[in-house]
Amino acid sequence: MKKEKLQSLHKRDSELAKANKQLEFLSNGIFENGDLPKFAEKIQETGNFPLKPKKLEILQINVGYMCNQVCSHCHVDAGPDRKEIMTWETMEQCLDVIKNTGAHTLDLTGGAPEMNPNFRRFVEEASKAGIKDFIVRSNLTIIRANKKYYDLPEFFKKHNVHVVSSMPHWTRGKTDKQRGDGVFDKSIKALQELNAVGYGMPDSDLRLDLVYNPSGAFLPSNQQSMENDFKKALMEDFGIQFHNLFAITNLPIARFLDYLIASENYEDYMYQLVDAYNPAAVENVMCTNTISISWDGWLYDCDFNQMLGLKVASKVKHIKDYNEDVLNDRNIIISQHCYGCTAGAGSSCQGSVAE
Repeated sequence: MKKEKLQSLHKRDSELAKANKQLEFLSNGIFENGDLPKFAEKIQETGNFPLKPKKLEILQINVGYMCNQVCSHCHVDAGPDRKEIMTWETMEQCLDVIKNTGAHTLDLTGGAPEMNPNFRRFVEEASKAGIKDFIVRSNLTIIRANKKYYDLPEFFKKHNVHVVSSMPHWTRGKTDKQRGDGVFDKSIKALQELNAVGYGMPDSDLRLDLVYNPSGAFLPSNQQSMENDFKKALMEDFGIQFHNLFAITNLPIARFLDYLIASENYEDYMYQLVDAYNPAAVENVMCTNTISISWDGWLYDCDFNQMLGLKVASKVKHIKDYNEDVLNDRNIIISQHCYGCTAGAGSSCQGSVAE
């Protein structure tokens, strides 16, 4: 066996061990002030246990954990050293599902999905399937990372891709603190280039949305208010326009969990989530209308469960055996991290879920 293969297997074993350790840590929930209430008990109080899927609307496909950035809050633990990349064989299995699914949205994510060597081929083939909303989640800086990515705005436009972009703040300091030096300037340049081809314009069908994650151990503010602030600042300072802002709560997993523990904010943050628990948000959490597919084809209720290694509770666990009817009959797997999706107005990859 080649050295690279051995290193890859060792890396996967290490990541699985870390996920298991984090899941065990979260599940215990024992603090100085007492035990953290179990999420299952919370949703049982309002008749939502067991949590069941509704009609499938979104197929979210993670095409690889490789990324040109190493962000401090990243729940995927993505970075340049990650070698987990979806193969064309698995992509073909995904394409078979896309052509026959009842879902109306295809959501490609990573890492930086554009770094998968088969990304463009996959987009071209998937765009023929007639999916209503075709999302690519871009970190923006990939557009300016290398000459081979410079034409991404035009490529996205050609295939009418809905671009959802990470943008921590409208100021350089806060953005670079979370994502690394120089990220803000590259992000601004990329947004201007997307605007130049028509993305984000008020009457344009070329959808451009931004994603905000808090930079510390606190919950996001009101999504609509933040969107207004972002739009005002980016227009006044840089002439940039976009459609919507999605405010997403940082879930206590992966790098963000490591940060919470290291900064001694974990207990306070978990109680923030519990205190902000909103029963109304449970009705529309993303795991009820989404299937998450990992780079190696395994199925999960959401991409957060994917990072914790919690595969779907179903006989169908891999894309090659995909059966939508069987999957729709499963119970959704929950744990303490789920408080993050039900705090305040709720949180999903599409932003807030409750008024």
